[in-house]
Parts: sequence; C-alpha cells; structure tokens
Amino acid sequence: MTTTKVRQMKQAGEKIAMLTSYDFTLAKLLDEAGVDILLVGDSASNVVCGNQYTLPITVDEMIFLAKGVVRAAQHALVVVDMPFGSYQISEEEAVRNAVRILKESGADAVKLEGGEEVLPAIRHMIQAGIPVCGHLGLTPQSVNQFGGYGLRAKQDAEADKLLKDAKLLDEAGCFCIVLEKIPAALAAKVTKAVSAPTIGIGAGNATDGQVLVLHDMLGLNTGFKPKFLRHFAKLADEVNTAVTHYIEAVKDSSFPSAEDPVKRGHLRVNGYDHLPHTSYLIPHTSYIIHHTSYLIHLQCMA
Repeated sequence: MTTTKVRQMKQAGEKIAMLTSYDFTLAKLLDEAGVDILLVGDSASNVVCGNQYTLPITVDEMIFLAKGVVRAAQHALVVVDMPFGSYQISEEEAVRNAVRILKESGADAVKLEGGEEVLPAIRHMIQAGIPVCGHLGLTPQSVNQFGGYGLRAKQDAEADKLLKDAKLLDEAGCFCIVLEKIPAALAAKVTKAVSAPTIGIGAGNATDGQVLVLHDMLGLNTGFKPKFLRHFAKLADEVNTAVTHYIEAVKDSSFPSAEDPVKRGHLRVNGYDHLPHTSYLIPHTSYIIHHTSYLIHLQCMA
C-alpha cells in the first residue's frame, strides 16, 4: 500500500480501513487480514503505557513501537503519530523529528494534529518528501485546552474553521485527513470538499474510511465506551478465561501432563523423540573435529 494508492481508493469509491497497532505480533495479524493502513498511534500512551493522556509519550518510544509494526507490514501502509512537543516548537524541529521517525522506524508516513497553526511545518515536511496525514476535530494532544474529549465543531464558528483547515491541509498535499468526533454532516461536507481521503473516528459513515484503536475494537479496553465505538470481539473475556484456566492447571498440577509435547527433557516432533541437548552438541562436536584436524595439518606442514 502506498499514499498514492490511498488517494486512488477515494477516487474509486473504495472505503479505507485503518487500525492502530503497536507491536509486531498483532500488526502481522492485522496485515494478513488485509487492513489498509496501520497507525502507530500516540494512543499507545494510554493502552500500552497506561497513561491517562497521550501527552507523555516520546519520539523515542514511538520509534521503538513503530519498528515492530514496520517489520510485520507486508501489505499495509504504516503511519506514525508525531507525539506532543515533536512538531509544535518550530518548523525545523518538526521536520527533524519527522525525518528521524521515518529513517529509524522505516515507516511510510507521519501524522500530526492541527490545521492552520501547524501548516508551515506540514508544508516543510511535504517539501522534504515526507508524506503527511492530517488530523482535525478532536485532537487528543489538545485535551487540556479543550477540557475533555467531547464532540468538536458543534458551533458554526468552529465548524467553519475546521472546513477551512481541511482545505488548507488538502492544498498543502496531505495524503489523507483524520476527522475525529465531529458531527456526521460536517464530516460529509469536508469529505466532499477535499481531494484527500478522510478517515473518520466518531464522525459518521460518510468519510472515505474509518479508524479505531485496536484495543477498543477488540474489546480489550473494557473501561472505554464512547458512543461511536463498536466491539467487534470481546477479547477481555477470552483472555480472562484462558488465564484463569492456565492458573488452575498449574495449581492442580494438570499442566504439563504426560500428553504435552515436552516431557523429561525430550522434544516430541512428528511422532519422534529428540534430545535437544544432543542436537545442540552436534554442531559443536563438528567444529572441534574440524579445528583439531586443522591444527594437525599445521603441525605436519611444520
């Protein structure tokens, strides 16, 4: 998947499926399932690190998480959130951090929050060859300014500014724009007004695609229940059940059992018993024999 392909999907009327991802194992499953865009979101601050807000996570931590996701992605486009403080200080600082994120993680693009106020940094990044995804509406890095995570752009003035900002981001060259927690009618209007694909979260279904936080969508984060969220699974219950059974099996000594593959130091493979320590010694024994033969050869030459 490329940023060009993402734009082509809008033109073809094909919806774009984006999910957040923070590690190799789950990213591989998402990629194999066919997700179009994997977003290494600063929401990792919440669901991975346990922070109340996204603000504490750093560039170093985002790069660390993104590396695993990039290694797993064979199909999906990988986008990395630029964390709070990494692009607000100056244009030069913003470009420097964006370059570092792409170079060190191997990701395809970055995402940052805001409209006209961050436009110079966005233009500078795009001029430097860095693909940028915009983010308007509820921008979680501004939670302290907003005073919470409520619906944004309900009033005409804020709605007009959001539409203007979307057009500015589109003109600057953003390959897509996330619209978070805004009225569905406004999201539809923005989607029609810009050539860049729009990705909604809590913004109705008229956007060009949707994004959800993986842990929320899978039902792992049971304490977070916004109105727009749909649980496509209830993995918290599955994990709880599996771990409970494991604990019980350990406590009552039913695990491991005689039927389990590994017993008494033997490894059972394809119906045959193998001794791991023996197979471990074989290459070392071969090395010793080879090395000894080489020394004897040297002595004979002398």
